[in-house]
Amino acid sequence: MEITARMVQELREMTGAGMMDCKKALTEADGDMDKAVDILRTRGLAALQKKAGRATNEGVVAAYVSDDKRVGVLVEVNCETDFVARNADFLAFVNELAAHIAAAAPADVEALTSQVFTGREHTVQEVLGETVGKLGENMNITRFVRREVSGTGAIASYIHMGGKIGVLVEAAFTKPETAAADTLASLLKDVAMQVAAASPIAVSPADVPADVVEHELSIYRAQAAESGKPEQIQQKIAEGRLQKFYKEVCLLEQAFVKDPEISVRDLVARVSKELGDEVSIVAFERFQLGETSDAEPAAS
Repeated sequence: MEITARMVQELREMTGAGMMDCKKALTEADGDMDKAVDILRTRGLAALQKKAGRATNEGVVAAYVSDDKRVGVLVEVNCETDFVARNADFLAFVNELAAHIAAAAPADVEALTSQVFTGREHTVQEVLGETVGKLGENMNITRFVRREVSGTGAIASYIHMGGKIGVLVEAAFTKPETAAADTLASLLKDVAMQVAAASPIAVSPADVPADVVEHELSIYRAQAAESGKPEQIQQKIAEGRLQKFYKEVCLLEQAFVKDPEISVRDLVARVSKELGDEVSIVAFERFQLGETSDAEPAAS
């Protein structure tokens, strides 16, 4: 496969490695960008790169949490320009849509668009079409997620950068009165801000998919083998790097952004003690505008 200058530049932007190193890696990988990144990482020429979606669309991510904190929604709606993304009618539609999803619990976007919009006589698709006609731009309901607490727990949301990033955090605890505690609300806001800023991929190491762990370990073992040290030492090096990986990508292991001297796990333990309850972070959801912007517009 021909390795183009554009491919080399893209790999360089992804990894920070030198141009010649990028070209060699792409040649060895036969043009496969992911394999080339792994080759550079194995040689210590590129750091771990967290996957980030390419924000190609304008629009907004909105959140809704029910009054009892038991249902939470994130929804992303895209449009063509930032001007419309900041329009009051557009924002009202997206916020009402989030509330509708919480109440109607559609299975997916297709099911959502065929539902009668809560409080109206028309379907979501028809209301979307009306909004498109009013504002004069194509719009697309790209995705949504709806979480509902099953036991004793609560959900909180956080919107960053005016709708560029949206987060839901779900916590579990044992005492029903904990749900109304200001201390819990403060904790969940801090944890949601952490998710927005640090972009973890899992709550804890146990939640990281096995194939991801094995992939990382294979790279760390290859890096350790380059050292020429005894096999037992190589294994310790690889395991140590895996633990560092967990601290980068697992929410509870990350350094708390507001106080890097402690981990998020430490923060949760401290608040649990203050509340006299056992609080745990069950799950989180994080949407970044434009991460999945390949869909066709739902209305035009």
